[in-house]
Amino acid sequence: MMPPSQLVAKPCFGFRFRVLSRLKNFYPPGSRRHGQGRIMVRSPRLCDMRSDLIVLLDMAFCKGFVEDLDESFKDSRKDDIWLVDFYAPWCGHCKKLEPIWNEVGLEMKSIGSPVKVGKMDATSYSSIASEFGVRGYPTIKLLKGDLAYNYRGPRTKNDIIEFAHRVSGALIRPLPSQQMFEHVQKRHRVFFVYIGGESPLKEKYIDAASELIVYTYFFSASEEVVPEYVTLKEMPAVLVFKDETYFVYDEYEDGDLSSWISRERFQNYLTVDGFLLYELGDTGKLVAIAVIDEKNTSTEHTRLKSIIQEVARDYRDQFHRDFQFGHMDGNDYINTLLMDELKVPTVVVLNTSNQQYFLLDRQITNAEDMVQFINNILDGTVEAQGGDSILQRLKRIVFDAKSTIVSIFKSSPLMGCFLFGLPLGVISIMCYGIYTADADGGYIEERYEVSRSEIESPEQIEESKAQQEPRTGDSPVPAVQEPKDVLEKKKD
Repeated sequence: MMPPSQLVAKPCFGFRFRVLSRLKNFYPPGSRRHGQGRIMVRSPRLCDMRSDLIVLLDMAFCKGFVEDLDESFKDSRKDDIWLVDFYAPWCGHCKKLEPIWNEVGLEMKSIGSPVKVGKMDATSYSSIASEFGVRGYPTIKLLKGDLAYNYRGPRTKNDIIEFAHRVSGALIRPLPSQQMFEHVQKRHRVFFVYIGGESPLKEKYIDAASELIVYTYFFSASEEVVPEYVTLKEMPAVLVFKDETYFVYDEYEDGDLSSWISRERFQNYLTVDGFLLYELGDTGKLVAIAVIDEKNTSTEHTRLKSIIQEVARDYRDQFHRDFQFGHMDGNDYINTLLMDELKVPTVVVLNTSNQQYFLLDRQITNAEDMVQFINNILDGTVEAQGGDSILQRLKRIVFDAKSTIVSIFKSSPLMGCFLFGLPLGVISIMCYGIYTADADGGYIEERYEVSRSEIESPEQIEESKAQQEPRTGDSPVPAVQEPKDVLEKKKD
């Protein structure tokens, strides 16, 4: 066994793998070999301890490649490219991201990436976090010179690393040969290419790339590099390659270049989830979704999915500017979005820009039925439901409150009773106290009146009655003369 000082002096990677390999070859006391490599472990607990130790060591070494950042980072961060996780210690999503983030740091170090991986407690260094525009936790940013790029994709190791590679590299990547072009086509499902020399269109392309590099790749090439099946009416041009074909940007039909790139950065058919549906809101397209149960292999479920795929493929040129197609597994998210219970399988068309949606007004048996339904939506003959009106917003508030209460009671009935039963109990006690306090006050006042009447003498009662008697006729009733000492007191 090496001394600790020698172990520390060795490279960290080598030490990590040596330790883990020795642990994997370690046989706990009470175990013995049988034949070639077979082990009989008499103590499962010791074997579990070995596995736990391997996991802990792995996590510890992964953490070594993620730097904890402090206020000095503000002055030194421009010297390198940084991928930073701004987190809060109490945030549950941050804790869930932590092991993934450690794996990102290890992977970036192992491949020799120039991007450094760090994390910062945004609650301890709130001034720096606010300077970078951190408003929620966790927030992932790539910092490159004076620029800061937000990551908005899925929080998986591969997606985060892909984002770091894309943004840290060149903004516009040249394609010098057809072989390189074919390599890019195999690697990326969607990418954009500028073809031509210097022009105002290229300047717009560079501006769009600086804004949208967080989502997709941007390349430039000469006309000789482009595949032979690509035909261009004029040069320069901007093309998007996806779905085994390409589309050419037309300034008159497609409008602003950045908006067109934002609309076309997705494949025509997608497996849709809640996060992707949120991202599709920036495209301005209508989203036609087959809501199915992927575990259900019945004809109805598979038929609707295949119909949507067929329309997306065969009517691409007709609908790709206005529609995005896909399918979603289960109706839970759609029910929350629509505030309604949808039967599965079904088809729903969403307008993610204004929260409107369209439900089927016919039986969908083939692609032609779906095409007719889409055309009716475009010409306005299908009534839109939902929207973002004041009434819908109030309905959303009520629905969200109801959903929150139901989810709390489903997940933890005791917690639900405590959260909602305790305030109701306090309010009930307060109301009861106010009611009983009014009743006691009236009773005391009545008792006081009775006791005063009991204290007064009969002579005083007769005197007060005589003063309250009305006048008879024109002659006033003679007033009872008060004693002399009483008059003197009044004068005083």
